[in-house]
Amino acid sequence: MPLIKRTKANTKHYLVKHTVLNNNISTLVMATPKLYMDSIQSCYLKEFTAEITNIDENTIELDRTLFYPMGGGQDWDQGKIKSNEKEIDVLEVRGRDKISHLIEPHHNLEIGQTIEGHLDWDRRYRHMKMHTAQHLVSAVAYELFDGVRTVGNQLRYDKSRIDFNPINFDDEMLSNLVNETNNLIKKGAELNIKMMTREEINEIMPPERTNMNLIPLNVEELRVVIIGDNLDLCPCAGTHVQNISEIGGIEFLNKKSKGKGTQRFSYTLKEL
Repeated sequence: MPLIKRTKANTKHYLVKHTVLNNNISTLVMATPKLYMDSIQSCYLKEFTAEITNIDENTIELDRTLFYPMGGGQDWDQGKIKSNEKEIDVLEVRGRDKISHLIEPHHNLEIGQTIEGHLDWDRRYRHMKMHTAQHLVSAVAYELFDGVRTVGNQLRYDKSRIDFNPINFDDEMLSNLVNETNNLIKKGAELNIKMMTREEINEIMPPERTNMNLIPLNVEELRVVIIGDNLDLCPCAGTHVQNISEIGGIEFLNKKSKGKGTQRFSYTLKEL
């Protein structure tokens, strides 16, 4: 796949307004453009070019990035940065608006330098499948178990978990959840990413399903991931597959009580 080149059209900055409530001071923070956010197809980009805008020892910032930071329960991307015929490992990626890339030390990079970024595609694609699987499991659980809510998740390369409340899983419930999820995966359904207002989202999905109460009221338009014909619709900034059939299937690992009616459902992926 060719590198995404820097042009006026695809290097625009996004201003994010933050309000300090206790003294009414508003500041504008220049957010790092995230190249995987635009569409479901952009989640499949593997390489890009960017300019270094800041360096703090072995942490760098870029004028745009394809590397996903830790967030929304999904682990960060890894990969390599190439510059002047030297490859440097990207070890960790953090941040919400401004994205920081932790790289190996003794790199000799400079501010203003143009780099090539290359994702560890195996890791990224696995995370995409894990994240889409989480959305699907949560949707199935909501339908099967009287609107049970997803109250937490952690999506990793080898295994993932979802916290549900209120729920008390028995063996039959767990079997039904896994079987129904895998049946849907086998049938397949395409995903789409679009921007929607809070009102548009609430007309399609109940607010308790989308956890809309956790999103600040000043956020009026949200990036939404849609599975099939509204099989699931959920605000999300993560990376996802184009069709749920790519997941292959899920395997139940274990359940664990987290107290106060919350149970943790852990799973991994079946290989295609």
